Amino acid sequence: MASSVSDSELNTLTVLRQVQATLQTIQQDYKALSAVVETINGRVNILSGIKEIQAAPVQKKDFDQLPATALPLAQASSKEIGTTLENTSSPNILGSPKETSITNAVPRSHHTSRIILTTYPGQSGIDPLKMRWGHADPMQRGPVVVSRNHSTIRRRNAKTYQPCKAIGAHGGSYSIYHALAVASKDLDVDHKPDFTNTEPAVNIGPFPQWADAHKIVSMDPLGHLAPWLFRDMIADENLDIRPTIAITKAHMKLPELQHSVQAGRLVPDGKICLNETGELAVTKFAVEPVWYLPGVAERFGIDEGALRRSLFENTGGSFPELITRGDIKLFLPPIGGLTVYCFGDPAKMSDANVRLALRVHDECNGSDVFGSDICTCRPYLIYGVEEAVKEAQNGGSGVVIYFRKEGRALGEVTKYLVYNARE
Repeated sequence: MASSVSDSELNTLTVLRQVQATLQTIQQDYKALSAVVETINGRVNILSGIKEIQAAPVQKKDFDQLPATALPLAQASSKEIGTTLENTSSPNILGSPKETSITNAVPRSHHTSRIILTTYPGQSGIDPLKMRWGHADPMQRGPVVVSRNHSTIRRRNAKTYQPCKAIGAHGGSYSIYHALAVASKDLDVDHKPDFTNTEPAVNIGPFPQWADAHKIVSMDPLGHLAPWLFRDMIADENLDIRPTIAITKAHMKLPELQHSVQAGRLVPDGKICLNETGELAVTKFAVEPVWYLPGVAERFGIDEGALRRSLFENTGGSFPELITRGDIKLFLPPIGGLTVYCFGDPAKMSDANVRLALRVHDECNGSDVFGSDICTCRPYLIYGVEEAVKEAQNGGSGVVIYFRKEGRALGEVTKYLVYNARE
């Protein structure tokens, strides 16, 4: 019996060693493939750069600055360059020249024409910042780094004990307008914002939920502090680290609120409801979405892989790293964010000992802004504001959360089509 058990253990050990050897071979092959992709990408970018040179007026001094190995290609015609792409002996991983339109690309406005389409695990030159989503210590957790700025793109956060990486873009849907500004040369591609004197108007947190990766999954709880928490990284490593939350104070004036005062529903107190016109003091929080993909998948009760694939396919393949990078856990989606309107002391929002009046409201441009009679969203919004103010005046907390997702994320086109179908 002892001999039989020993033989069984020996067979198991042999199988495990074979599996380990196979995995090591796969890993080596993958690294080799990554190197080939990198080589091909480099070649394409060189040719694209030459096309950029051809598109500009060429002077002798321009050729004097080129390396000797680039001169023959730089002097070639665009037809010859296209032929070089078509006849290359390397695998055409990026697709055919007609599909990628490399030789007909519009010259880029910044200092290099290299385009990084995607990245892969273990790729050479990648030196990611550490990120542990949900860690209690901000320095151990790390900043959300998503910029494709040349000084930052290879430092975007990735795996440690809990793998995490960020892709997408700051500004949500407004990132497209940022791209237009760069393309039209109205904004320098290397522009970095100056955060001097932009600190949050009030202090928020920290709270225990910030240290639980399963509690907060659609925003960065440190988003309002990022430029100041990680100022040394920004200064020492020239990184582009930006806030995803901004906090300010303001006054709110809505015509209906004056009627609320006149009708006695609101009472001016000089602190929250400031005067007889119904002018309100408010603290505002602008929040850009930062999705922790495992947490989002868990909330919807779906597989994370299914979520990644759906995000990739239903954004026209705009974010290939959702597929190519298994360690990507953070995603800044190109969607609208939200605004929190807090009446009274913001610290009371998290106080379990006081009452909270809360209105969660989806954007309705037609009714909220223009008073369209086809929808009744604005009266509900005004009612929510009134109740929030009254609760704050009673010693509790009043909050209105305004989501930038028109018609519960249907969009105005679909919304208007529905209106037509109802008639």
